Amino acid sequence: MVQGHEPVLVHSVLRLLEPQAGQAIFDGTVGMGGHAAALIPCVSPGGRYIGMDRDESMLSAARSRLAGFSEVRVELFHGNFVNFPACLQQAGLAEVDHMLLDLGLNSAQLADPTRGFSFDRDGPLDMRFDRREPRQALDLVNGLSERELADLFYAFGQEGLSRRIAKRICQARHAGRIRTTKRLAHVVESVVGPQRGKIHPATRVFQALRVAVNDELKNLERFLEQTPQYLRPGGRLAVISFHSLEDGIAKRFLRAARGAGGMQELTKRPVIAEEAERAANPRSRSAKLRVAQRTGG
Repeated sequence: MVQGHEPVLVHSVLRLLEPQAGQAIFDGTVGMGGHAAALIPCVSPGGRYIGMDRDESMLSAARSRLAGFSEVRVELFHGNFVNFPACLQQAGLAEVDHMLLDLGLNSAQLADPTRGFSFDRDGPLDMRFDRREPRQALDLVNGLSERELADLFYAFGQEGLSRRIAKRICQARHAGRIRTTKRLAHVVESVVGPQRGKIHPATRVFQALRVAVNDELKNLERFLEQTPQYLRPGGRLAVISFHSLEDGIAKRFLRAARGAGGMQELTKRPVIAEEAERAANPRSRSAKLRVAQRTGG
């Protein structure tokens, strides 16, 4: 699993966070430990690495990957990154030197058909990061009204054909509940048309459902609101986003956090992957990195 996923913008994260020996890092989306494996040696010896993830299977892989770092105290927690203050308290930390969020899907999550994230592999319409949560994409696709589906696809997926797709889904439900990723993708494709170029016709609909199931945008807002009070002066925050909705939230927060918020942007524009990384790791093409530094109390 570890070999199947490459973290994005690793060198840029290292350069802009500038982690030093003995510092403490909070990673709210530790995933399979890709960024962690690069950052932990930088805070060795004597550093701390506190990681969280909503996906227990990702945490299991991260625990195996990071087990060999003996000169840094690594503590991993299963949970939503909005609850990071409780994790820091449990770790005995009031503040940390750096914070990191990588908001992208993991390649292993996409490759597992039982997770329901991919329209390329047939599986149940799940899309939950944390399988302890009760609501699945299945519930939204089959339970929301035509208008609610249209609003969801437009707001979270920026899908211009949202109303037509929602109408077709509701028509398809008359023949039975839409339970699988392939069936939903076929319904969407019947409206949008066959794939042209690199973007699958169901991409925006699947994004919208995943965002809604996991409450991704609200969680990001809630996380960012809390970060200044848990960053030490001089500490840095890095956010890697993969679509304009996430990047817009990060951008607005950092602009609003100037002055009274005690945060200074270090990236006037988002950092993107260089051509060599985009060629080696296509997932990095849509990644945008923003970094800010806490300036004072």
